[in-house]
Amino acid sequence: MFGLHIADVFVLGLYLVGITAIGIWTARRIKTIADFFMPRRFGKVMMITHAFGTGTHSDQAVSVASKSFTNGLSGIWYQWLWLFATPFYWLIAPVMRRFRAITTADVFEARFGPSVAMLFAVVGMANLSINIGIMLKGAGAVVDASTAGAVSSNYAIAAMTVMFVIYGIAGGLSAAIITDFIQGVLTVVFSFVLLPFVLDAVGGLEGIHQAIKDPGMLTLVAPVEIGIFYIVVISFNGLVGIVTQPHTMGNCAAGRTEMEGRVGWMFGNFIKRVCTVAWCLTGLAAVVYFGSRELDPDRIFGLVAADFLPKILPGVLGLFLASLLASVMSSCDSFMIASSGLFTENIYKRLEPDKTQKHYVLVARAASLAVVAGGVAFAFWLPSVVEGLEIFWKISPMMGIAFWLGLFWRRTTVAGAWASTLSAFGVWWLTTQEFFISWLGGLSMAESLRFIFVEDGVPEVYLPWQMVFYLSVGVVVGIVVSLFSRPVAQEKLENFYALVRTPIGRDEHVAVPCTLPEGAVVPERRNLFPNTSLEIAIPSRTSVVGFLVGWGCVAAIIYSVYLIAAG
Repeated sequence: MFGLHIADVFVLGLYLVGITAIGIWTARRIKTIADFFMPRRFGKVMMITHAFGTGTHSDQAVSVASKSFTNGLSGIWYQWLWLFATPFYWLIAPVMRRFRAITTADVFEARFGPSVAMLFAVVGMANLSINIGIMLKGAGAVVDASTAGAVSSNYAIAAMTVMFVIYGIAGGLSAAIITDFIQGVLTVVFSFVLLPFVLDAVGGLEGIHQAIKDPGMLTLVAPVEIGIFYIVVISFNGLVGIVTQPHTMGNCAAGRTEMEGRVGWMFGNFIKRVCTVAWCLTGLAAVVYFGSRELDPDRIFGLVAADFLPKILPGVLGLFLASLLASVMSSCDSFMIASSGLFTENIYKRLEPDKTQKHYVLVARAASLAVVAGGVAFAFWLPSVVEGLEIFWKISPMMGIAFWLGLFWRRTTVAGAWASTLSAFGVWWLTTQEFFISWLGGLSMAESLRFIFVEDGVPEVYLPWQMVFYLSVGVVVGIVVSLFSRPVAQEKLENFYALVRTPIGRDEHVAVPCTLPEGAVVPERRNLFPNTSLEIAIPSRTSVVGFLVGWGCVAAIIYSVYLIAAG
């Protein structure tokens, strides 16, 4: 049935029905808009699995396996682009929690004002809608390949959409966090269960080294496309944009205290970095296993699963597909909820400020449908998962520039925030135009600096240079416009930085986003650069120790993969 053993169909159906039921059961606890968007009640284990589950889905396994199949070991950077940013999560998480916000747009309103919050709401909704489309596209490719085409990717996308909309609209973020725990465990298991079988089939790592003659396929740093410059720039671009991925607020702030956010976000993502190694090696082994066969790279991960999992036990392939689909469903749910939160909290409530909580929950659920519709449309338009991922990388940093300028520099203004965002978008558009590509390619330094990269015979601006251009212009324009425009009111700035300095109290309850609870004591300003307009706080011992532990994890992961690459 559908190209699967009847046991696989049974397990798949039972699992997905169970996951949907969890969302409907969780809906009983949704009474207010805060319950729906930001239930601050989860501990460290649930926050770890939430961060892992929200940030891990089948399109990532598809993209890493796909890029590793075509480019070799360096394809791992298609998910490792956030590896060097991960230790910073330990420092960022408590700040996001201290904002006491429901959405990231609340933060922009507290720092700048309503207009910048609405700008972020629009950009953030587009961001998450695109991300939903990428995940659906990747999951559809896995299902299509695993069932030998018996279930087309289009039917798979439709079925997944129906299920995650049902339990997401019903249960809100709580439903996503609970299902993240279940699918997080399964994703870890299935990320590695395939690997021993496909490695055994190709003679292990030694067999891969003997079969692949191109040394560029067996290095973490490939000289042609994914070199040192590429890795450094996309890593920095990822750090700039991670704070303005709208679901980041939930990853950091849905826990009871700051420590839940720190532990959950950093270590949940380190688990993902380890799973990325398995996806990369699976794609690399597939180069040997499939030999010279002409295959769609997006189908590699699903083809390997279809070849090996049925040999273990009937039903295992079904459970594998269920876990991957559930990962997409829970992630799409988180993104859908974050998007509807942006619309409801930062656009609709401004137009209709005196409605009931029940009314706002209803509007949020309706907004969720609109966001999902955009994601589905993007999934059907998207040529490949890798191409979609590269589009997603470029969206969050557009407002990440304004976020970081506003956090670290008091002089950043409303006009500066708008100017940095719009100029960065403008430069992104400019670097895709033929006349600019021709002009850039004609410069005397174009060849030595590799401004242009030719893929499938089509010249385009090399991805890291494109990022350098829009990030640089966005920062410079934001600073210059801020210096020549009206400063933000001093009282507003003091309230904002008081939030950042004030730790979360035990059992703290905040009725209004981005406000301190009654009786809160604001610590004195302790800056690395006192008597300046810069706001860079002296880190606490907890921050320093956790940050260094994070870098230790980064070094251990990279060294492990280096040993694998060295044979």
